[in-house]
Amino acid sequence: MLDPSTASQFPSTRPTRNPLYIQVKQRILDAIRARRWKPGEMLPSEHQLAEEFSVSQGTLRKAIDELVTQNIIIRQQGKGSFIATHTADHSLFYFFHLVDAQNRRELPHSAVRRIRIRRGLSAECARLGLKAGSSLLDIKRVRDIGGAPVINETVLLSAATFGSLKDMSESLPNTLYKLYQEKYDTTVTSAAESLRAVGADEDDADALSIEVGTPILEIDRIAFNLDRQPIEIRISRCRTDRYHYLNMLE
Repeated sequence: MLDPSTASQFPSTRPTRNPLYIQVKQRILDAIRARRWKPGEMLPSEHQLAEEFSVSQGTLRKAIDELVTQNIIIRQQGKGSFIATHTADHSLFYFFHLVDAQNRRELPHSAVRRIRIRRGLSAECARLGLKAGSSLLDIKRVRDIGGAPVINETVLLSAATFGSLKDMSESLPNTLYKLYQEKYDTTVTSAAESLRAVGADEDDADALSIEVGTPILEIDRIAFNLDRQPIEIRISRCRTDRYHYLNMLE
């Protein structure tokens, strides 16, 4: 069991029969939620944390390994372990999968086409874990790579949480996940994507400078926070004449 003396620093969760390293992982997550360590901040050494939890370094390392796999903690060789922060490079590596013919990635530039608050459709609210008819913030952007429009993007968020973004249409940053983390204390740690081939509609044709009916790729993503709760739906409708989808599985 964990050392009771650490309970005040690491908020308690319901007793569990989970393996010890899972309990340690959960306590670290609780500490991150409680802002003991902020995004970008270095964790104490594994030796220090193992002593604090009264567990072996092997058990502590296994807990950290899981958090690294989930993109919650980042290890830097020769420096230590840090709470992940959504820099442009981090977002490009983990969450952007369009590449050119040489499999090179380039973070696109974004321009807002529209921001509005509207009543959510039942299916949209269900995907975000909201009550039917909840208000959603609906953001439409076009994303350019190399000066050419490549992605017609729709982002849906709970207006109750993110509604103040409506007033940022002129200053909305390119990397939204960094904004969620800094302004709303919400860190995206994972996402699920589904892909399908579709024909461009009139909105796609206008945003991407293509003909209606042109084959494009639709990427439907739902992003999750530290608690594995859905916080964002993102629909990206992408030109594929110069770019394709690549996801490296390791």
